[in-house]
Amino acid sequence: MATLAAAGNPQVRNAEVHRPPPTGPCALVIFGITGDLSRRLLLPALYNLARQQILSDNFAIVGFASSEIDEQALRDSLAADLRETAGPAADTSIIEWLVSRIHYVALNFLEDAGWQTLRQALSTVDNAYRTGGNYLFYLATAPQFFLAITTRLTAEGLMDDSGGRWRRVIIEKPFGHDLESARALNRALLTVVRDDQIYRIDHYLGKETVQNILVFRFANGIFEPIWNRRYIDHVQITVAEKAGVGRRGRYYDRTGALRDMVPNHLVQLLALTAMEPPGSFSANALQNEEVKVLESVQPIHPDECAACVVRGQYTGGVLGGVPVPGYREEPFVDPQSTTETFVALKFAVDNWRWAGVPFYLRTGKRLRERNSEIVIQFRNAPLALFRRSGASLPQPNSLVIGIQPQENILLEFEGKVPGPAIETATVDMHFDYRQYFGAENRTGYETLLYDAIIGDPSLFKRADMIEAGWAVVQPILDAWAMGRGGNLYEYQPGSDGPEAADDLIRRDGRSWSPLSL
Repeated sequence: MATLAAAGNPQVRNAEVHRPPPTGPCALVIFGITGDLSRRLLLPALYNLARQQILSDNFAIVGFASSEIDEQALRDSLAADLRETAGPAADTSIIEWLVSRIHYVALNFLEDAGWQTLRQALSTVDNAYRTGGNYLFYLATAPQFFLAITTRLTAEGLMDDSGGRWRRVIIEKPFGHDLESARALNRALLTVVRDDQIYRIDHYLGKETVQNILVFRFANGIFEPIWNRRYIDHVQITVAEKAGVGRRGRYYDRTGALRDMVPNHLVQLLALTAMEPPGSFSANALQNEEVKVLESVQPIHPDECAACVVRGQYTGGVLGGVPVPGYREEPFVDPQSTTETFVALKFAVDNWRWAGVPFYLRTGKRLRERNSEIVIQFRNAPLALFRRSGASLPQPNSLVIGIQPQENILLEFEGKVPGPAIETATVDMHFDYRQYFGAENRTGYETLLYDAIIGDPSLFKRADMIEAGWAVVQPILDAWAMGRGGNLYEYQPGSDGPEAADDLIRRDGRSWSPLSL
């Protein structure tokens, strides 16, 4: 697992910040290079790697898409996007260096002519940039093309890694639509490529704060001893979005919040929070522990689904002073849709460390703020002393790990209010990545692309991890299909979700951490 160096800061103590070595020679083939993922995330991530001088000079990009745009026009368009993303600090020389290495195949990747042209383009970049026949294929396409493209890559000999070269394929989410489809896709892929050639990506794992969960837990002797049921009351994991579905209505109306976010992003955060210490930071050791904890999540029985799961759908209203449509008024959405845009869940991890500690998860669109965080709520201290003093009772301590838009860690604890009386107030210690390390804006894909090129799968998902994530939510999908999942609640844009989500946690004598930053 690579750790990309941030800008130096004199505040950084007891650590020497190292820049990782540059990647080796490589041609990156992006299927769907004209799409939103490439423009917003992949190219900016490659720009950041080049700016950090850890992208090899023997590097090139081959784009493959059916958009009728010529190669130079594509380069110009992507360069303009990069300048806009980087803002006033944009390094035009790096942008020009990067886009000059883009070659484009403007054909359908399901037709023979496109594959013949792709082979010619790869031969060209191998000779021009000495990429050594090392290919990283990135499937930035609709999921229905994952298997067809991978099968054709093998049929064309493009996954043949004999002779000391390497060939790998990155597959984006969604990986399947439910547990059975995920298993079927894994089985089918493994008939055409080896598992060590497949890099199943979850961009949340590229975020510094997510990776720092492991360091925070296992490198600090003051936290790991209390990271268990004896000291922790409950855990909250939130991934909230302020935006609606936008132009993604066709995809989202078939998917919904549960399928879109829980088996991947939220379950991954749960695994990193709850996993046992691995024997090392090797890929297998990390992934083994993640799978173990996911297999310990108790399935939600259909009879318990309405009590443990809340689903909601946003209505029309006003957000930030601007009128916004309801979900059913969004483009490409069925006007009678019952697809959920919000879901809150209560899980139990049935193992020695977490027995009796509930994990509350929630995610949704059109909420109050864009905010992703993990809240570790500790058990309250014995209150007898404060009852006898007549002082107000102290609040439980909490640890907040912010993931986006702010990458930070906040430890809240009680301190004495100045004055003669014994009064307490909640105070905090705050660590912010950008302030402390001088970190620049990142997309979350930098580390993942770097690791895929150097062949480090630590932050990617194995087949059993994907299936374990789907196994967590499959009983809920089954209950909903049987009509036993409770009501679909409406909620206003700019709220924290439906009131029923507050009831879910309030029944246990707890409350959600506020969404406002």
